[in-house]
Amino acid sequence: MTDENQNFEARLLTPNDYKAFATVYDDFVNRAVTEYNFELEPLDFEGFIDAVEKKLIECVVLFENAIPVAFLVYTTAISEAIELNIIHSFKMENMVERAMYLLKKFLELTKAERLDKIVCYPMLGSQKDLIGDIARYGFKFVGIAVLRFMMAGTNSRDILKITQLSPLDSEYKLVDWHDKYFEDAVEVVQEGFEDSADALFDPRFKTIEGTRDIITKIVKNIYAEFLPEATTILLCNNIPVGFCFMNLTGGRIANIPIVAIRKEHQGKGLSKHMLKKSVEKLIEITDNGIKPITEVNTTTETNNFQALKMYRHLGFKEDYNYPQSYLPTKDL
Repeated sequence: MTDENQNFEARLLTPNDYKAFATVYDDFVNRAVTEYNFELEPLDFEGFIDAVEKKLIECVVLFENAIPVAFLVYTTAISEAIELNIIHSFKMENMVERAMYLLKKFLELTKAERLDKIVCYPMLGSQKDLIGDIARYGFKFVGIAVLRFMMAGTNSRDILKITQLSPLDSEYKLVDWHDKYFEDAVEVVQEGFEDSADALFDPRFKTIEGTRDIITKIVKNIYAEFLPEATTILLCNNIPVGFCFMNLTGGRIANIPIVAIRKEHQGKGLSKHMLKKSVEKLIEITDNGIKPITEVNTTTETNNFQALKMYRHLGFKEDYNYPQSYLPTKDL
């Protein structure tokens, strides 16, 4: 790849690069939490190389005067999108220049795949400073808010405890997850998400088949450890009409990947009932010493004021925002 900076070369990581690349990767690991808002420590170097060699991820390395100075990681193995996971520059130096060189190489390498796949890129932490630069390549943006319910150290529990919800009407009932509700979940989630911002950067939500893949990966522990006992289903006359899924990352961080409800049942505060039941179950699991859960987190769009209000009402607090960027296929 040629560029105005003749000292740069960007290419896929090879075994011959491993020794020199380790320093750059270790620098990223040391900054993952502070600079990029990672919830958990990333893979160690050996684990990272193993993932590269198994083609679970691809790593593009930028060399300056033949020395590794930055890298970009992406994958096509998880969803129907091309997921750009991280762009990192050693010691955060010359971040914009190096990141743009890597991005151009990434777009070159994925040109054929991008004919029918979007690119999604959560710009966590310092990466949000690249917004203006990647926008020139056709990337669009959705603001995402990260909210947390902490098991200790805040007043989240107190807020939840004093929250009073109107009683459910007699036709409604809350129950725990059971596999027999799987296909109902696919239909309800697909209906709720097909026109959402999530579908912009995960097009699987646009089809039943794609949504089935998402739900399968949730309940089969592909994304994280599924918590069926804390996943709540809303029944209306014994028919499933709402779902609040819950999973666990790293053995201690609970996450709400999806809350969905049939359109005709929206606007009645029913999602709040599902969410409250799921969080109360997590508190029970924690207090009984079954799992050492430290927090429950979730995300929603920064302009989804109804969802933000619901989470705040139940004790969640906004931690930080980040831009979720995506490159539509039409922008090739």
